[in-house]
Amino acid sequence: MRATLTNTEVRTGKEILRIALRRNRGAMASGTLLMGSYQAAETAVPILLGVIVEYALRGGRLSSLGLALLALGLVMATVSYSWRFGMRILQKANTTEAHRWRVEVANRGLQPVAREVDLKSGEVLTVATEDADQTADIIEVVPLLVSALVSVAITGVVLVVISVPLGVLVFAGTAAILTVLSVMSRRIGSNTQVQQAKVARAGAKVSDLIAGLRPLHGFGGSYAAFQAYRRVSTEAKQQSIVVARVNGVYAGLALALNSLLAAAVTLWAGLLTFQGEITVGQLVMAVGLAQFLIEPLKLFSEMPKYVMIARASAERMALVLAAPARMTPGVEEVVSESGLEVAGVTHGTLRDLTFSVQPGEFVAIAAYQPQAAAELAAVLSVDVPPASYAGVVRVGKQDVASLTIESVRTHLLVNPSHHEVFAGTLRENVDPAGTSTLVDEAVSAAMLTDVVALHSDGLDYAVRDRGANLSGGQRQRLSLARALAANPEILVLHDPTTAVDAVTEQLIARNLTELRRGRTTIVITSSPALLDVADRVVVLDGGTVASEGTHRELLGRDSSYQLAVAR
Repeated sequence: MRATLTNTEVRTGKEILRIALRRNRGAMASGTLLMGSYQAAETAVPILLGVIVEYALRGGRLSSLGLALLALGLVMATVSYSWRFGMRILQKANTTEAHRWRVEVANRGLQPVAREVDLKSGEVLTVATEDADQTADIIEVVPLLVSALVSVAITGVVLVVISVPLGVLVFAGTAAILTVLSVMSRRIGSNTQVQQAKVARAGAKVSDLIAGLRPLHGFGGSYAAFQAYRRVSTEAKQQSIVVARVNGVYAGLALALNSLLAAAVTLWAGLLTFQGEITVGQLVMAVGLAQFLIEPLKLFSEMPKYVMIARASAERMALVLAAPARMTPGVEEVVSESGLEVAGVTHGTLRDLTFSVQPGEFVAIAAYQPQAAAELAAVLSVDVPPASYAGVVRVGKQDVASLTIESVRTHLLVNPSHHEVFAGTLRENVDPAGTSTLVDEAVSAAMLTDVVALHSDGLDYAVRDRGANLSGGQRQRLSLARALAANPEILVLHDPTTAVDAVTEQLIARNLTELRRGRTTIVITSSPALLDVADRVVVLDGGTVASEGTHRELLGRDSSYQLAVAR
């Protein structure tokens, strides 16, 4: 299987299901053969019992009875082993396929998509878990459908041999049951799709609520946010009740119709025996088959429902997988020394912004307007597609728009001002890939050593989701350590020390200079400590370059600069 799929391959849920079925052909063929053998063997049990009874009533030879019992034992062994190995094959394929789709959805979710696509992170999470699992169920559904069909077909043929009306009754009854249930399964599918969408919205809402809990507490908006979540969750609950009600009606109706058909076959067979048209042994066969018929019919009638659920989940996955990318990346790789050039960039409050940073240079950007600083960071991180702004950004003298995403990420790392911390250990947060050789140096440079020393587990100290057991300053230093441990050729830091005290800030500035010596570093900041250690300061005012020089030169000649950065 290829690592990823293009969005042209997954425009609809049907295409997703076709892909899943196509790449599991072998497992499904083996599973269908074994599950068909299981159903055929189970069908043979009442047939053999009828034969044994017939032999006994007719006073048949003991050797023939022994052979029939031996055949019954072999059939029971076939039932056991074919079920065991058939389900093992199908469930392994199901689990593997679900994993594949989870990886596909996660991979797509990590890539920026067009802003007009209404997908939230909570929804992507639901699609990557529940919907991926339910879509992969199609791998089991098809073989089970075929095996149930085998069982119904064998039962019908045997009953036709015993009595044509009995066989016709089974085939006609099965067709009628499936016709009724197929109508309901479509309703289940549509209701399930609505339910999944509402549950995903509720998940996204609570994710946003948790992420913004502290700011909400700050201005007293937590209650209003909770009420908004409660409304969304109530809608999801009500839709779940609708789906459960329809599912209950479906299951009850399926069981009633299946039981009615089995009872009709049993009564008719009894009547034919009473009239002398079939023997007692054939009656045992018919009654046994009628009772056995309930299981495959139940399976047969449930499968359409699972097919519709799988289709509904596949359609939701298609929303993510077919979402258009925010930008079309280039195909080139960075081939020269990785200096950075911003030429004539106009975006938001930025106006014809032009400056360059030489390889190995440490440059500070002092933006008088915070919005301009945020927009510059967004442009450099390629969060803003190159087609969305005028001008160009070049890495190693190559236009960012012409480079592959992987090449940009390898050479240019922008650490945002917000601090993403995830559940795991301090070490896993500093070095998520587990490949950095600068973990200890990065921890020391970011002044995170006090957090490490504070706990007996050191770098293996467990961090809660979103860094809930760390202070704001600790989270910021952890984020800085992660950026430093990555050791990119070009590192852009946006306000890396706003949550730390002045003494710690001075130490971080000095450490940053030492650790990044010989590497290109850009710090977007108004911190005097960081501005002072930079080789050069570029001042932005009104979204354009107002002046340049060292921190101390600018302090001596620029009164606006003095007012902006003096603390």
